[in-house]
Amino acid sequence: MTIESKIMRKILTTALLLCSLYAQAQIQTDSVRVYYRVGKSLLEPGFHGNDTVLADFVQRLRRVTEDPRNRNFNFRIKSYASPEGPLSLNRRLYAGRTEAFMGYLRQEGISLPGRTGLWQDGCYNWEELRRRVEDSDMPYRAEVLDILRNVSEWGHDGTVELRKEQLMALAGGEPFRYMLRRFFPEMRYSSMLLFYETVDPGLGPQIPLPEVPATALPGRLAPLAGQCPAPKAEVKTGKPFYMAVKTNLLYDAALVPNIGVEFHLKNNWSLSAGWMYGWWKKDRIHWYWRAYGGDITVRKWLGKAAREKPLTGHHLGIYGQVLTYDFETGGRGYMGGEPGGTLFDRANFAGGVEYGYSLPIRRRLNLDFTIGIGYMGGKYYEYKPIDDCYVWQATKQRHYFGPTKLEVSLVWLLGRDNINKGKGGKR
Repeated sequence: MTIESKIMRKILTTALLLCSLYAQAQIQTDSVRVYYRVGKSLLEPGFHGNDTVLADFVQRLRRVTEDPRNRNFNFRIKSYASPEGPLSLNRRLYAGRTEAFMGYLRQEGISLPGRTGLWQDGCYNWEELRRRVEDSDMPYRAEVLDILRNVSEWGHDGTVELRKEQLMALAGGEPFRYMLRRFFPEMRYSSMLLFYETVDPGLGPQIPLPEVPATALPGRLAPLAGQCPAPKAEVKTGKPFYMAVKTNLLYDAALVPNIGVEFHLKNNWSLSAGWMYGWWKKDRIHWYWRAYGGDITVRKWLGKAAREKPLTGHHLGIYGQVLTYDFETGGRGYMGGEPGGTLFDRANFAGGVEYGYSLPIRRRLNLDFTIGIGYMGGKYYEYKPIDDCYVWQATKQRHYFGPTKLEVSLVWLLGRDNINKGKGGKR
């Protein structure tokens, strides 16, 4: 037998062996995808149809794992966050979403016999975003695709999200806001891709596959490098912190200086307190303009803007006020509360419910519009300036229902991560 004949015989033998292996063991796949709310890593079965796809997938998993013809299971988990939030938050989100998905499968008692492998990657799925833009007629489509295809994800120093910043800055943020509404909700997800071998016993002698003990899904994951590599230097450390210092421009225009502070608590609740003090008088012309007091407000922030960043967007609240005043401009004067004593002795009180909207105008500035409706009560006095005296005219009790609060406040945002994206400055 010549050397060429021996080589050809080996090639044919190898080919026949491979065909036999292929005939005996077919590679099968299955997959599932579940979605999350913006800024959340909690897997909610009732959100976005998750309950249906999870129930079907778990049923299929149980069926294939109980079939003795199936073995050598391997799987891959991928989780993603949408690109609008800060990088530190998005890293926590995509890792937490993988943990939540695995926890759900463990809760259902899922285990995969045979070899198991796990790879976790993600953060932002730029390729999926590019495909969605290509298939759309969104504004500035060509410019967005140019950034997605040609701009590096990271800046030169590895700390700046260059691609995301350019997308946010393009055309004043209009295309980014379009993608935020249309594309990003479908990009907050976890997916599982399952591989396994199916052996058909009816195809002759089988080549035995190695038996490996059944392995339950691991309790905690060790992320490998994926599409969201860690930058060379971490820019921000510690937990986000949100607070604001503000002044009501309407009070300022009325010559009543004022200041307020607001603290974000959790779950989009906040607590704010304010104080005003104006004490102007000219005795010679009988001109008094006095007011001081304060208020406390508990707010619940609502809507998409509030979910993306605290202290932004719509808010509802309950407030209480205490104040005293003395207004007289040359004619009849009005004094709220008992003369002398403490503030609470001579104060009027108010309380009610409010609605407002906080509009981002700069990187750390908002403009907050608020109106409150409720009850105001308390004793007040009417008097007239006569010669060098102030002559009492009447004592009255106020019982007023209606608007008791009106704000157009300039708000200065303070704290870690408390910045408005796309409003100037470093993002």
